Amino acid sequence: MKVVLVGYGRMGREVEQVLRERGHEVTYRVDPSGSGDAPTLTPSLLSGADMAIEFSHASSVVANCGIYVETGVPAVVGTTGWTDRIEEVRRMVGEKIGYLWGANFSIGAHLFFALAVHATRLTHAFPEYDALAYEIHHRRKKDSPSGTALTLAQKIIEASKTKKRVVIDRLSRAPEPDELHVASVRGGEVPGTHTFMLDSEADTVEITHRARSRRGFAVGAVRAAEWLLGRKGFFTVETFIDDIFGEVANV
Repeated sequence: MKVVLVGYGRMGREVEQVLRERGHEVTYRVDPSGSGDAPTLTPSLLSGADMAIEFSHASSVVANCGIYVETGVPAVVGTTGWTDRIEEVRRMVGEKIGYLWGANFSIGAHLFFALAVHATRLTHAFPEYDALAYEIHHRRKKDSPSGTALTLAQKIIEASKTKKRVVIDRLSRAPEPDELHVASVRGGEVPGTHTFMLDSEADTVEITHRARSRRGFAVGAVRAAEWLLGRKGFFTVETFIDDIFGEVANV
């Protein structure tokens, strides 16, 4: 594939390395900081490209989507913090191009989601276990809670018989029994740690995904791009992961 990287920060550089390892070519790097080949995405930069992979800023996602649709270039997008406009993007994409968005492309993170959901369902028979979650990221991360934490919370709400609402704000009261409290911490150089906890008077069960580097996210994003090639429509990373997990389950 010939790939345009939209966003050339730490993630963009990691994605570039994985692309080269897997035999793909990076044609342009777009970043407003001046670290790439161009400061903003334009239709001409996508000429001849097979795919765009975007880890940029939330404020750019919708405008960039319009350019992908205009040029017919599919895109994998890992930018977070813009999901209040996701339906707008879904309508823009329609069946015109392939567009795949995800808050977390790490295969390990999706194993973490699956384990947390399964554990939540098992507690239907043991209501004494209360669920909660927290996440830790480096001091430069701009959104809070992380997109991964919000994805986890939504999955737990869907799987739980007791938790119906997600609370992400600082509490000055005790949480209600039907509230899933998700806490965030920012500091240091932590690439990303997410913990799901089931707690009772007797014991505690913790499931943690701890990213050691950004490589896992980059590998997942590139594999998602390879999967997206030739497909049209709006997809989420879960669609891609379910397809991959399904292949493994059927072996």
